[in-house]
Amino acid sequence: MYTTKIHLSNIDDVKKFVSLVSSFPFEVNLCTDKYKIDAKSIMGVFSLDLSEPITVEADKCSEEEKELFAQKIKQFQKT
Repeated sequence: MYTTKIHLSNIDDVKKFVSLVSSFPFEVNLCTDKYKIDAKSIMGVFSLDLSEPITVEADKCSEEEKELFAQKIKQFQKT
């Protein structure tokens, strides 16, 4: 499993993120203290408090997929 924290600061970030994770064949979830939702669901993502960092969990992926996924979502990580 791959986990990291991201920040989605506006509507365009959410659209871009959902589109990106939807291109991967494995499960991707977003987690907060209270919720765990499917990251491929734009309505689910908008139901979260986007003012706080969100944990991304990618499950059941190969090492190659994990590396590619990590590289692609790096743009959403806070520096």
